[in-house]
Amino acid sequence: MRVDDFDFELPEDRIALRPVAPRHAAKQLIVRDGHVRDDCVENLVDHLDAGDLIVFNDTKVIPSYLLATRRSVNPTPQGDLHTECNLHKRDSPLAWWAFIKKSKRLHLGDVLSFGEGRVTATITEKRDGGEVLLTFDVAAGTLESVLAEIGLMPLPPYIASKRAVDDKDKEDYQTLFARKEGAVAAPTASLHFTEELLAKLADKQIQTAYLTLHVGAGTFLPMKVDDTKDHVMHAEWGVVSPDLAAQINATHRNGKRVIAVGTTVLRLLESATDEQGVTHPFSGDTSIFITPGYHFRCVDLLMTNFHLPKSTLFMLVCAFAGMETMKSAYEYAITHGYRFYSYGDSSLLFRQ
Repeated sequence: MRVDDFDFELPEDRIALRPVAPRHAAKQLIVRDGHVRDDCVENLVDHLDAGDLIVFNDTKVIPSYLLATRRSVNPTPQGDLHTECNLHKRDSPLAWWAFIKKSKRLHLGDVLSFGEGRVTATITEKRDGGEVLLTFDVAAGTLESVLAEIGLMPLPPYIASKRAVDDKDKEDYQTLFARKEGAVAAPTASLHFTEELLAKLADKQIQTAYLTLHVGAGTFLPMKVDDTKDHVMHAEWGVVSPDLAAQINATHRNGKRVIAVGTTVLRLLESATDEQGVTHPFSGDTSIFITPGYHFRCVDLLMTNFHLPKSTLFMLVCAFAGMETMKSAYEYAITHGYRFYSYGDSSLLFRQ
């Protein structure tokens, strides 16, 4: 399919730069059977039944946006190079793949200094698109604590380009379920959940469960191809436990529905489910790329925020709820004041 088929115009003032408070006060657009209607995240339980299973991502965002200084193995008259670095996927306990600005001026063997010399890393591999492998000079098991001291929250570029990252983002850009460190972007659909909303789910006897998928910065990369068949999807690491797989299969056997909170949850569940609709334990990388025509195997409803034009995530929701339906839903959301992207409002999509 042509990537341009997934384009739409979004006014700048529709991009949310801060979340609403409380989190569950965000608007929610209900998209079902080709129709839309307005609601609020606080009323999510009204659309679910007792026995349904809602699945969250318990990944935790690490402060992976770093300011770096290069001291080159090939010194230049210009002296040291200052740049910005976004870690996006762990390669080993001491190594991370990162997207880095001014990468063409960097070389294998260059040493980057972070946090005013608090820690250094060596470029041990380079790929196209500004991607490098950084091997940190720290003791095993200490890198996370160092990043907590020197790193900033990795806000998406459509927010970070409009305002500075601050201490409030440390709370705002972390979900209520954040437990397992490793993500460099939040599973933003879950940002809407509060203890009050979880209590409502429990009161209605709606099941809740968790998986882990460490969201990578590749989720924000623009597509650089004209046709979706030419796109190479970034890989992200995730795990579906044996208990969760069994719970999902039992839910479907009982005639109840599985609700994915976020595209990260949906992508991992679909990766763990076979063509017969049976979900299996899973641990490893997934690079599943879902576009219209995909046959969904596991997820029945999807709660998700509003995504960028021509993005893989907008393609996913078009595949889930119908391309024309989602184009109309996004047009409705834009004209009716919905707030877009990570800190924006929500949608609840019923599978077509």
